[in-house]
Amino acid sequence: MNFLEERIMKDGQVREGNILKVDSFLNHQLDITLLDQIGRTLYEKYKDRGITRILTIEASGIAIACMAGQYFHVPVVFAKKAKSKNLDGALFTSSVRSYTYGKDYTITLSKKFLQNTDTVLIVDDFMAIGNAMHGLIDLCRQAGAAVGGIGIAIEKGFQGGGDQLRTEGYDLTSIAIIDHMDEQHGVTFRPNP
Repeated sequence: MNFLEERIMKDGQVREGNILKVDSFLNHQLDITLLDQIGRTLYEKYKDRGITRILTIEASGIAIACMAGQYFHVPVVFAKKAKSKNLDGALFTSSVRSYTYGKDYTITLSKKFLQNTDTVLIVDDFMAIGNAMHGLIDLCRQAGAAVGGIGIAIEKGFQGGGDQLRTEGYDLTSIAIIDHMDEQHGVTFRPNP
């Protein structure tokens, strides 16, 4: 069992509807030491890929992206879920359906922060069916940027998003892959290669 799986077993809570609460350490209250381990793990995996930019989606992926960014020494950019008044100029946009919130939203990213010369590491805290990842990949496609890898903290393997992305040819690393979870039996992890 790796460091993240151990922490999930210790402090994670399974809730009805395939919800895993990890808000005490990953996406509400942040354990900086744990996030640093995640960032370092992603760096070790992708350090030889020529990564020039790290891309995530607001909000929970930002902390992990920043921790990885300190090792890569590259800019971290995040797609916004709502267009704000401080976004100006040309934008890349993509439509994403949120599994967690059960709604569609348009993500936006300023074109000045993603170029066709970039090799991108896409990072997020969770992945279920992969909608957010496909939206971020679409932003990279629009910019002409290469996807050098995808790093996920927790993948809900039983929902198939990671398997689909791997089948599509993306190099996806998930630190913890959940094979099964329910309120009565807790969490079962998929062996991680």
